Amino acid sequence: MDIKRIGRHFLTTRYHLNSTFPPRVLKAIGQAVKSSEAGHSGELRIVIEPALDSLSVFNGVSARERAIELFSQFRVWDTEHNSGVLIYLLLADRAVEIIADRGIHARVGEQQWTEICNRMRADFKNAAYEAGVLTGIQCATALLVKNFPATGVQVNELPDSPVVL
Repeated sequence: MDIKRIGRHFLTTRYHLNSTFPPRVLKAIGQAVKSSEAGHSGELRIVIEPALDSLSVFNGVSARERAIELFSQFRVWDTEHNSGVLIYLLLADRAVEIIADRGIHARVGEQQWTEICNRMRADFKNAAYEAGVLTGIQCATALLVKNFPATGVQVNELPDSPVVL
């Protein structure tokens, strides 16, 4: 049991989330997702969570495990071309995870998503949360435009606004 992790999750509150991602920033993130999706046939979904519940922390649930759970819960996998991408932020752990659906994963290797996560974490380390998320969206967009360019009429299958838990 990691006492420091338990403390971080206990002390990371809704106030911290709201000060890190105020409405103006959430709106900018939603607009960036909308702009991104105009250039490719992928679907981006951003989920931001301040901390895990006590039971999850005590059971050692990792940010990756939680991201996979949310990928399913928010049906990011349920797009016509299997082209959904979840960008998950767990503030208490300063963790970033990107989960790509099988259609995208077949063309874009795990290493490229890891590089995007590392770039975002570097911004977060400097308290540049908005810049970090927008950088992540821009980098994901570049990969999606290259591997899943827009074709014909774009159907928006997932909401553009970020989910705040």
